[in-house]
Amino acid sequence: MAATEKTQDKTNGNDEMTRIYGENVFNMKAMAEFLPEHIIKALKATIDKGDPLPQNIADDVAEGMKRWALSKGATHYTHWFQPMTGLTAEKHDAFISPKKDGSPIIKFSGKELVQGEPDASSFPSGGLRATFEARGYTAWDPTSPAFIKYIGVGPTLCIPTAFISYHGEALDKKTPLLRSIEALSKSTHRLIKLFDGKPPEGKAYAELGPEQEYFLIDRQFYKERPDLVLTGRTLFGRKPPKHQQMEDHYFGSIRPRIIKFMEEVDRECWKLGIPSKTRHNEVAPAQFEIAPVFEESNLAVDHNMMVMQILREVAERNGLVCLLHEKPFAGINGSGKHNNWSLAVNGKNLLEPGQNPHENAKFLTFVCAIIAGFDKHAKLLRAVIASAGNDHRLGANEAPPAILSIFLGDQLSDIIDQIEKGRAKTSKTQGVMELGATSLPKFPKDVTDRNRTSPMAFTGNKFEFRAVGSGQSCSGPNATINCIVAEALDDISDKLEKATAEGADFNKALQNILSDIVKKHKRIIFNGDNYTAQWQKEAAKRGLPNIKTTDEAIKAIVSKETVELFGKYKVLSKVELESRHHIFKETYEKTIDFEGRCALDMAKTMIAPAAIKYQTRLARGIENLHKAGGGPSKVPMKKQLAVVSKLIAKMFSETGALDKALGKADTKATLKHMTSLREVVDALEGEVDDRSWPMPKYRDMLFLY
Repeated sequence: MAATEKTQDKTNGNDEMTRIYGENVFNMKAMAEFLPEHIIKALKATIDKGDPLPQNIADDVAEGMKRWALSKGATHYTHWFQPMTGLTAEKHDAFISPKKDGSPIIKFSGKELVQGEPDASSFPSGGLRATFEARGYTAWDPTSPAFIKYIGVGPTLCIPTAFISYHGEALDKKTPLLRSIEALSKSTHRLIKLFDGKPPEGKAYAELGPEQEYFLIDRQFYKERPDLVLTGRTLFGRKPPKHQQMEDHYFGSIRPRIIKFMEEVDRECWKLGIPSKTRHNEVAPAQFEIAPVFEESNLAVDHNMMVMQILREVAERNGLVCLLHEKPFAGINGSGKHNNWSLAVNGKNLLEPGQNPHENAKFLTFVCAIIAGFDKHAKLLRAVIASAGNDHRLGANEAPPAILSIFLGDQLSDIIDQIEKGRAKTSKTQGVMELGATSLPKFPKDVTDRNRTSPMAFTGNKFEFRAVGSGQSCSGPNATINCIVAEALDDISDKLEKATAEGADFNKALQNILSDIVKKHKRIIFNGDNYTAQWQKEAAKRGLPNIKTTDEAIKAIVSKETVELFGKYKVLSKVELESRHHIFKETYEKTIDFEGRCALDMAKTMIAPAAIKYQTRLARGIENLHKAGGGPSKVPMKKQLAVVSKLIAKMFSETGALDKALGKADTKATLKHMTSLREVVDALEGEVDDRSWPMPKYRDMLFLY
């Protein structure tokens, strides 16, 4: 191909990327074509500044949105919401309505845009709704743009909404997030006003960049594994001789089948305005990651929910299955969702070190607020990332432990130490990285190194909360972080206002407040290896909580401190918190129950018959050898038969114990006997004839995709 042709192809590729980006989103470009200018201005004020949405513009917006959706071929619309299932939900309604004379009319009103009424009775409510109380409302969220979703070839207009009960309680994950965003903005404005003498003009907002990890396996393997189909993880599976020991999969060359999948995922994301930026192989074989550019947290959460759906759908189209469970394969790297959180106002990142003493004082104040909030509410942070799946991951390969700590890096830790002792006067310079080759350029070091073992790491201008599970919604963790930080900022503002009202110098008062924070909460700062046994002991000495299971962790959701925190900022009432505790507890217990029943079923109907068949073949072989005068050759076969027979007997013993635990609905006993049964079955997998084993093994699923 000629050079000019190559250049032309490249240009066309670039044109396609920019052309398709956001084409299925009712964004500003689409609004400019389908809405009057004064309507766009009102919507933009709501989106950019947080102004209340004028009630009289709903019909105009609905009409423009309808015409845009029809131009895309949509016949239906839906209020797209996020109930407490942790997934998304939608009920489709057609634009077409019959008139009295039987002729059709295309109709979509402002009322239909703003409010919907899906049946609320069958969604998890944790006691907020009785079964006979079916009414629930979806309410349009104008800060997250409507989009077109394709199911097969059929386009549907999706309108992001909150989901509330008849009496106004939050039945979803979006409503508390939106409430927390407003609370954080007010608290941030209040503190900045004390620094600058006036509040900033624009709204303050949390930004989020969720890095999504996932596994891909061939669909045929998936169909042959009932545990994957029913639970999302392998309940049995012997670790293969080679897995991730060589660390050769991480950032390795991406296979053609996978890159084809990734390219299709990127295109689908870009069409929806999702800023998919990075793709690569992750640590474990068959594990991968997709990461976006930062966005406002509400939109970022919506986009991440879309990304998870896109990953599943595109995988299916390519003969693959995307596994979003936190630990689909035992003994190798689990999957998380690195929740990169920062705080901004007027486009300025408040977690970015400043260029002058005033701005640096502001930066350090926000950092100290985060330190204080995270230490005070460490148990709550552990609770909002708790799940049966994440219990398998926390503390394992590539995952932070259940002990919550903060990594700051050497430079920032040095400044924090100085604040504790008095006034921060010096800073360790970042320095320049020498690469040792004259052909390579010098470049400045970042403020911190990365610490991938830390649950909450400061990485230069953001905090990376690494403990969120790959299949979880980011709404709960981010609503919690927003509330925690808002409370800490208000606490600092209270003390500053009181001190200055009494005549104290602002800077001296601030120094005393920050020094007290560091002295009280520095125990949560840890820059070392969170995986070591030494840190477990050190954390215990510091009094940091180490909550390893979901049933223990979620108790913090209804603690006095949590009720006061969320009540103060009107994010979740005591009743709403109690409902969530009930839902999380029930979800956890149900998950363990159906995992236990699936394991029992597989052991009895798949594994036991295969093992007994192999046992019988061994016994017959020994008998035949004996008849033929086989002599010494019988000895190893007898030993093998004894090993297999002992394992089979133990398997039946464990299936009996598991069955009994399930009958009593004893979650702890069920987990215990599931673990014991797995150990026996995995040992059998290493003994039974490979051709007789009834399901794909790890070596197949992790390497043949």
